[in-house]
Amino acid sequence: MTTGGSGREALAADDPLAPARAAEQEHDRLTVSQGLAALSLDALASVAYGPEAIVVVLAVAGAHGLGFTLPVTLAIAGLLGFLTFSYRQVIAAFPEGGGAYAVAGKYLGKNVALVAAASLIIDYVLNVAVSVSAGVAALTSAYPSLYGDRVWLCLAVLLLITGINLRGVAESAKAFIVPTVLFIVAIFAVILFGLFRSHPATAPSGHVVAAASAENVGVLLLLKAFASGCSALTGVEAIANAVPTFRKPRVKRAQRTESALGALLGLMLIGLALLIRKFHVAPDSSKTVLAQLTDAALGHNAAFFGVQFVTMILLALAANTSFGGMPVLTSLLARDNYAPHVFALRADRQVYRWGVLILAGLAAILLAVAKGDTQTLVPVFAIGVFIGFTISQFGMVRHWRRERSPGWRGRAVINGTGAVLTFAALVIELISKFTEGGWLVVVIVPLLVLGMLRVHTAYRIVGEVLGLGHKPEPAVEQQVLVVVPVGAVSRLTQEAMSAALSLGDGVIAVTVRYSDEDDAAECARLQAEWNAWQPDVPLEVLTTHKRSLTRPMVDYLNRLAISAPASPGGFERIMVLIPEVEPRRAWHRLLHNQRGVVLDRAIRRHTEAIVCRMRFHIKGW
Repeated sequence: MTTGGSGREALAADDPLAPARAAEQEHDRLTVSQGLAALSLDALASVAYGPEAIVVVLAVAGAHGLGFTLPVTLAIAGLLGFLTFSYRQVIAAFPEGGGAYAVAGKYLGKNVALVAAASLIIDYVLNVAVSVSAGVAALTSAYPSLYGDRVWLCLAVLLLITGINLRGVAESAKAFIVPTVLFIVAIFAVILFGLFRSHPATAPSGHVVAAASAENVGVLLLLKAFASGCSALTGVEAIANAVPTFRKPRVKRAQRTESALGALLGLMLIGLALLIRKFHVAPDSSKTVLAQLTDAALGHNAAFFGVQFVTMILLALAANTSFGGMPVLTSLLARDNYAPHVFALRADRQVYRWGVLILAGLAAILLAVAKGDTQTLVPVFAIGVFIGFTISQFGMVRHWRRERSPGWRGRAVINGTGAVLTFAALVIELISKFTEGGWLVVVIVPLLVLGMLRVHTAYRIVGEVLGLGHKPEPAVEQQVLVVVPVGAVSRLTQEAMSAALSLGDGVIAVTVRYSDEDDAAECARLQAEWNAWQPDVPLEVLTTHKRSLTRPMVDYLNRLAISAPASPGGFERIMVLIPEVEPRRAWHRLLHNQRGVVLDRAIRRHTEAIVCRMRFHIKGW
């Protein structure tokens, strides 16, 4: 068998449609603008809650504490710069995608890689649930009468996004480009109009406690504000995880998308922080910080409601980042035998369908359990992604030390600094949110890692039994005895006997008779019909005192397995051919008994016989 790239190239050369198929596959992949729409919505939409997370923490120290909003935001923007640079390097080093999982797998060991993968899976699922619930929350805030239906609204939005992604990542990106552009324009309009205003168009509604002394703003408070604000960085890694979804040249397009995301997100965060300081915005339970800034910059008019509406739409669509990243990650886990191989299968339009469906299913469960409440989900949000950030940064330090390419020391310092910062943010996140639900991450990550290791062990055992990677012994012809369960003499029985005689060197028909009088008469009738038909196949009658079909068959097959090799025919293998009717319509299945399914399961579980289920198609029904 020819394997590898040369074989595929030879096949492609013989296929006149290969160039057209390749062009169609590339069409189903992402450009830079589509990459921003498909993989960056999570990060871009985080400006709606990231700056507010900083303000809420610093407001504890009063107006003086709020004065540190800009320095904290600048620190987060600096970390964003480190992460953007790092993930550009990750994209170049690992063009097959995988992000932190791929980096750790090569430089830090498989166990660390699995921790990164598990943490990212948690973050992807939480991102979908949080984004959808936040978007619906914005809708129910505008229309309070819908609050009681928030769970169904969340599930409806999730179903819509899932359906779009099942059509392909490029199709989903096209659908989300317009709201992405509108959101970016809206946020920069708020920033620019706000910066040029001498005074707010509408006074901010938030209030703070009386001015506090500088001593009240300690290092721990600043670190907590920094960690909370880092929720704005979730989604930065998604582009590196999904490099294979980009058009050629994949690495260049993915790197440009990462740079564009870093620049846009950094400018928006710093711009909003400047407005927070300029307009002295404080937390308000009835109005978000972004809404207050929009009011102050644009006024309480149609423009204000337009920005709120676009923000609501993008928050709901931010879940799409996970649909672009997690299916690729699970496909890599499947490739490495740490996840079921079904996750590596791609449908039309380059869709990892099973990854999309599992992500949607898990997010739906979370939304139902949390009853669509964003605040129930937020405490564990972003913890997982910082585990991935930290592992990726440390892995890239090891990468530079091994590669030693020109300028490697400077790059290693940048990645090392980023690793220290993300690790510090992770520790603070865990400590501050542990009792609020952060402990779930500490529990679920090891469980996921254990599950992936069990899957890997199962595949390893199967591989050893099958001798994968080793040249097998030559194929030899074996004597096969075919056993056919029958219940009546009919066209189905005739088809089954014909197939059995073609498949095996010997055929035995088997029927089960129960010990009651009614069944004895039925069995006698079957034997009479069989003798009249004369199929030249012996009919074996198995008698049982219990109303069981499977136990007599299993016992008979096990006895046959012992005696068949020593019989005159010397049969070396037993095959059970189960004939079944295949109806034309699905609901017709309800009209038939399920004995074939029951027999199949019992024989496979309790015997070494091969099971073959023969489907007889009924025509004209």
